Amino acid sequence: MKVIIIGGGASGCFSAVHAASLGHEVILIEKNKNIGKKLRITGKGRCNLTNNCDTETLMKNIPRNSRFLYSAFASCNPQDVMNYFEGLGVVLKTERGNRVFPVSDQAAEIVEALHRELQNQHVKVIQDKAESLVLENQVCRGVKCEKHTYYGDRVLLAVGGATYPATGSEGDGYAIAQNAGHTVTELRPSLVPLETLERDCAEMMGISLKNVKLTLKQKHKILYEEQGEMLFTHFGLSGPLVLSASAHIGEISGCTVHIDLKPALTMEQLDKRLQREITAIPNQQVSSLCRKVVPANMVAPLLGRCGLPPYLKNNSLTKSQRTRICEELKNFAFTVRNTRPMAEGIITRGGVACQEVNPKTMESKIIQNLFFAGEILDVDAYTGGFNLQIAFSTGYLAAMHF
Repeated sequence: MKVIIIGGGASGCFSAVHAASLGHEVILIEKNKNIGKKLRITGKGRCNLTNNCDTETLMKNIPRNSRFLYSAFASCNPQDVMNYFEGLGVVLKTERGNRVFPVSDQAAEIVEALHRELQNQHVKVIQDKAESLVLENQVCRGVKCEKHTYYGDRVLLAVGGATYPATGSEGDGYAIAQNAGHTVTELRPSLVPLETLERDCAEMMGISLKNVKLTLKQKHKILYEEQGEMLFTHFGLSGPLVLSASAHIGEISGCTVHIDLKPALTMEQLDKRLQREITAIPNQQVSSLCRKVVPANMVAPLLGRCGLPPYLKNNSLTKSQRTRICEELKNFAFTVRNTRPMAEGIITRGGVACQEVNPKTMESKIIQNLFFAGEILDVDAYTGGFNLQIAFSTGYLAAMHF
């Protein structure tokens, strides 16, 4: 077969090398000068390329349309991905949360390994920008690009999503799919920081908290709850816990974030700790007491929420005032105003409707010989290497069925 793959990201490159290894003639069209531009910045430049877990865990970390990916994961699981890259000479390691990285901590090593393999498999890489598909009687015959029209027996659309537009992920693949007759579901950023109504976040900007428990609620329903790290910014909240929580948000209305700053302590234990601190420094101001339990830049917002003046002496604190401090430490709450813009999301939620794609082959049910892989599909996962695993698995499955 002559195969045309649009997009030189994770799914496109992985599909290209495997299709070529089966003897297909493969053309990879990438609009950037080099392949893997987004892949180079994933995992803060370290490339969390998969998660060293079983299929059941994979499925649990995909909040929407996980069943659609069952065949893809059956054909290419995390161990397969790890074995493949180690076979290319990339030494890997598994860190906290079963996240897999190159030992070098360099995402560029993954990109360079794929680039070498593209050359070894004689994949022809062309710099051009896809504009539309060449269709004849509901059959895909090729791709019309800015510079040239390329004809082939199979076409894979693996152009990524709409996040990180500076890397080339501008969402143009959605228009190509729509023009071919496919439905594209609502596009939103996922794994994205959150803007809050409360303004005291700006006062705490730059503070990074570890070992706190974050609970995301919509009205009284808990959408997400986890312990870990987070960060205050000038607009609201960010960091690993917040990004993961954002993947659970449907409608913004009624969403609140609750931070337990001392998850290891009960209210009673926390109150006893405050009492011990008060006994040790009875004549100092309550602001000095608060500095014992929170970072310095959190003291003013904490006292403001408690309605306590910073000059109040510790030994003047009433039991109800102590209780108020404990309540805030156990439930430092924020109202979600919005997510940050699409450009700041790690992954795009939404995409080509899964019911219009054959889950066993990744071929379109509408257009013959047209395949999809990666972020362009309406599937997204939490942080931890799961989204790149989706890219590799769907790209591989498509390659097996060209």
